[in-house]
Amino acid sequence: MTRNRLQLDVYGAAAGLALVLAAAACGGSSTGSSPPTSATGARQTTGTAAASQVSVSTATVSGLGAVLVDGRGRTLYVFEPDKRTRVTCVGSCAAAWPPLKLAAGEKPAASGRAQASLLGSDRDPEGGRVVTYDGWPLYTYVGDTSAGTANGQAVNANGGLWYVLAPSGDVLRRKPTGGSG
Repeated sequence: MTRNRLQLDVYGAAAGLALVLAAAACGGSSTGSSPPTSATGARQTTGTAAASQVSVSTATVSGLGAVLVDGRGRTLYVFEPDKRTRVTCVGSCAAAWPPLKLAAGEKPAASGRAQASLLGSDRDPEGGRVVTYDGWPLYTYVGDTSAGTANGQAVNANGGLWYVLAPSGDVLRRKPTGGSG
């Protein structure tokens, strides 16, 4: 019986060690040098290890000129029913037009010709916060499959019209000319 007990103790210790090694091999650290990213905006670290930001920048889109884009270069839109006051695109609307969300502790950051003074955030009725620009909640569009496109410009969908913003904060209501969408 003593020999069987010893075998059980050895097997148990080996199994415990295997679990610890497997957990160490699979686990990641949230303090690594690569910041998290999401489908709605690229994250970038700042000078402090714990802080991260959601980038709002600018790019030139054919037929529209300079417009706001997220950290991955995807065009950002405003939803006319938001009336520069609050997020109204939720549910199936947000599935087609994902809001540019902020995770807990994140801040919006301007680059390019985007103006930091126009950045802010608004409460999302579905939870969390959405980046705003000059009061307008910002959204991406699933129909924009690559950077530099604005297939959602001047589209009437989900109860209202969708437009891009100029770096000044002006809503560009014209339809694009040329091949942007």
